[in-house]
Amino acid sequence: MRSFGAITAALLVAGAVGATEIPQAERRSGYSFMKPDTRAIQDEDTANPGMLWVLDGEALWKRKSGATEKACADCHGDARTSMKGVAARYPAFDKATGRPIDLEQRINSCRSNHQQATPLPFESRELLALTAFVARQSQGVPIETGADPQLAPFIAKGRELYMQRQGQLNLGCTNCHDDNWDKRLAGSAITQGHPTGYPLYRLEWQSLGSLQRRLRACITGIRAQAYDYGAPELVELELYLMGRARGMALEAPAVRP
Repeated sequence: MRSFGAITAALLVAGAVGATEIPQAERRSGYSFMKPDTRAIQDEDTANPGMLWVLDGEALWKRKSGATEKACADCHGDARTSMKGVAARYPAFDKATGRPIDLEQRINSCRSNHQQATPLPFESRELLALTAFVARQSQGVPIETGADPQLAPFIAKGRELYMQRQGQLNLGCTNCHDDNWDKRLAGSAITQGHPTGYPLYRLEWQSLGSLQRRLRACITGIRAQAYDYGAPELVELELYLMGRARGMALEAPAVRP
């Protein structure tokens, strides 16, 4: 096993010489990098802590809210049918804003426009619960994000950010997740960075968290200034990452170290 210092040095070299994207045939879910005990937690619903948020989300789905006194179920009915495949298409182009929005933002848009309710704060238990419940309905569905041609310029921006070196360590996402996957950094596996399981439960967090939370942590880790939750840059990066994982199966709520 290579040391933390050796891997960090390798990352710095990779940042200096450029990066190579992973061929489609070699792409792997983060699940495949996990130890057997972590996989077992994810695989068993009664052991997966993320299912607690899914159950809360199911209750919120049926709860009337806002000035209109409507529940999600009043418009969308049985989520097992109406929401199947939805998470596999997000982030998606939003006509009202003229740009992509992620699933959390779509939920808040529905709350504001159709329930006339206050948007839920990013990373709040309620928003994570609704997102996890909706995403759960697409478990096993292949990711389809990026098919809409209107998304092309935003995917390009996301890719640019993914490749861009930044922060005091002068690294980009690609230097870890394209050049050094299947190695270890500070005892943890370096995965390929495919967001197939969000929102997911991280043992490090002892909580469920969104993809934006993970992206902000990575940006902070390379000693760069993290974008605010909901920032266009984060949504564009989410969009690129989901498109990069196109064809891989969703597995939310996943479990990671």
